Amino acid sequence: MNAAFEGFLLGLGLIVAIGAQNAFVLRQGLERRHVFAVATVCAVSDAVLIAAGVGGLGTVIRRAPALITAVTVGGAAFLVASGALSLRRALRPAALKPSDAAGAGLWATLATCLALTFLNPHVYLDTVVLIGAVSARHSGEAAAFFGLGAACASVVWFYGLGYGARLLAPLFARPVAWRILDAAIAVVMWTIAARLLLSLLP
Repeated sequence: MNAAFEGFLLGLGLIVAIGAQNAFVLRQGLERRHVFAVATVCAVSDAVLIAAGVGGLGTVIRRAPALITAVTVGGAAFLVASGALSLRRALRPAALKPSDAAGAGLWATLATCLALTFLNPHVYLDTVVLIGAVSARHSGEAAAFFGLGAACASVVWFYGLGYGARLLAPLFARPVAWRILDAAIAVVMWTIAARLLLSLLP
């Protein structure tokens, strides 16, 4: 149980940050669209990556810099495009009521969610490499519980973020709130894209 609690705290510490994935989950929660599906995809994706890291895949990734480079470039391009869409929404804001929310369909939403997850190299560095490396301090059953604790942190965070967002619904009944949120999302995505590309420089 000590290993599981340690994994939970590490997982929570890594995931609770302003990023493209969290911004996407927050927006879906505010719109009350596909919240369960999006939170589930994010949580399951993290669990799979954490399991891979605890299982030893982190060592393989550290020895494949070309893979990290490819994911970095692809992720940066996707984030730039997503940031542009957020900026366009910020320039044309509208008050949103959950009853008349209009957005992408389920499959398009899940495709975006998966892209934001797996085209971000930091996801691999955090879940596979870092959590995998820390789990190596434990052996056997303790390592498995460490990974389970980290995965539980993702479950708590994504469902909490998605469903907790509705508490902010009254605030986002005004267009200016959406303008600020989407502008902030655009800045976050472009900042992450720039950091990804800069990380490739010698």
